[in-house]
Amino acid sequence: MSSVDQPSGLGTSGLGTSGLGTSGSGASGSGAASALNTSTRSLLCPLRLNGKRGIIFGVANHRSIAWACAERLMECGAEVILAVLDERSEKRARSLLAEREEESEHAVYQCDLRVEDELLSLIDTVKRNQGKIDFVIHSVAFAHLEDLKQPISQCRQRGFLDAMEVSAFSLLSIVNACRELWSESASVVTMSYIGAEIAIPSYGVMGPIKAALEAEVRYLAAEVGERGVRVNAVSAGPLKTLAASAVPGFRKQLKESGDFTPLKRRVNHREVADTVCFLCSQMSSGITGEVIHVDAGQHAVRMQ
Repeated sequence: MSSVDQPSGLGTSGLGTSGLGTSGSGASGSGAASALNTSTRSLLCPLRLNGKRGIIFGVANHRSIAWACAERLMECGAEVILAVLDERSEKRARSLLAEREEESEHAVYQCDLRVEDELLSLIDTVKRNQGKIDFVIHSVAFAHLEDLKQPISQCRQRGFLDAMEVSAFSLLSIVNACRELWSESASVVTMSYIGAEIAIPSYGVMGPIKAALEAEVRYLAAEVGERGVRVNAVSAGPLKTLAASAVPGFRKQLKESGDFTPLKRRVNHREVADTVCFLCSQMSSGITGEVIHVDAGQHAVRMQ
């Protein structure tokens, strides 16, 4: 099965796309940054999330948007629990944490969101081992490549349902499963793309599915708001990820996208991750049911 990743741009996660996972980040790194200890890294982050804990769904590799978010949240002092698709993804996630010398500080669990029992088992494990959670990052999306290559009217029913199950329904499943784990001011953040708002032919079936995801954000915000839980989406501009590279026309779109934004450039993974951190912090306590665009203004203008 092929995947489209979230906010990477044209992917399920933007033009990015990351399997049952998420899309990557150029900001995720190693080297000198990896050697920084927790207290030093916290000084690099303007937000203080010490004592906060949350689950991140979608880390597939070092290019994943989910991993960029995980890195930034750790830099801000948060404890992250990485929920990954399979054994291969788990090995990659543990390796990424080891590069940051934090393997023992953060948990990694396998969870295929298409299997209800696996999600319930994950939540039960988190409840027993970690306790309450303050945030959930949903950076998961999927579409069969053959359905992306076809005009949307020719998308197979099975392909549409598979993409919807993984990319949109999974958010509902997660929020429902976590209902006993939320702290008093928890935050849920998912990843979207401008293809949910306007027709981008190469984005194909993922456009309507991202539109459904954004509608879920509003309905979930209305449902869980009385408990103090906020639900928002980040609509990111095109980002280079492994999954996104499989999307028809992605390379061309990525190359040209910066020419048509008000800022005359593309965004990067760190900028998307910074916005996610903001939405996980008390500085965004009055924001819910919102789709925040991190795309250098791409959503505000149209090519002439």
